Amino acid sequence: MWSVCKKELRQFFSSLTGYIAIIVFLVVNGLVLFVFDDNIFDFGYATLDRFFQLAPWILLLLIPAITMRSFSEEFKTGTYEILQTRPLSRWQILGGKYLGCLLVVFIALLPTLIYIISIQKLSSGEGLDTGATIGSYIGLFFLAAVFTAISICCSSFTNNAVVAFIAAIMGCALLYYGFSAISRLPALTNGPDYLVEMAGIDFHYRSISRGLIDTRDVVYFISVIFLFFTITNRNMLKRQ
Repeated sequence: MWSVCKKELRQFFSSLTGYIAIIVFLVVNGLVLFVFDDNIFDFGYATLDRFFQLAPWILLLLIPAITMRSFSEEFKTGTYEILQTRPLSRWQILGGKYLGCLLVVFIALLPTLIYIISIQKLSSGEGLDTGATIGSYIGLFFLAAVFTAISICCSSFTNNAVVAFIAAIMGCALLYYGFSAISRLPALTNGPDYLVEMAGIDFHYRSISRGLIDTRDVVYFISVIFLFFTITNRNMLKRQ
């Protein structure tokens, strides 16, 4: 499984595209946080709320770009058949690809710790709320883990990386914000709107971001990841 993971890492960082994607992610977040209108200096309060509100939408583009070639490229070039000859099960192949893509996302998120250090240095008071910040990062990691599972699943449906990219964006956007949007329909107010909203990723991401790790939120994220793992595994079985 580790050999597949290393292959994914090499594939992503073998060209400038991988580096550019991560740099764009960091630059956009930095500009919104420190430069554009309503930045942290205008707000006058030590908080990373703007970052944690914007980051999911940027990850919604970054993660499909990372994962779009994970299976589609293997199917297109015929290297998936070679991969099947290795002494690895389908779950090990899937796990290796998932771990490799998730490590790339982690590498992209790691430099954002500079934002914490910068705000703490600039703050004249107590600085950031440590508990809420840690909770928000945990929520962001769970969100990235789910987006990665969804995007890899989309890549397993097609031989075309561009189609996989577009499908992954649509799938992640639908599960992230789609249920919240549906729950606001007038027909669902004062009724099942809360249950519909709970089915979406955004609800559980916001819940963890408050700094309280609820078991129900963790179970939700793990369940969604396992669901898309199962679908991907079935797609891999069809390719045999």
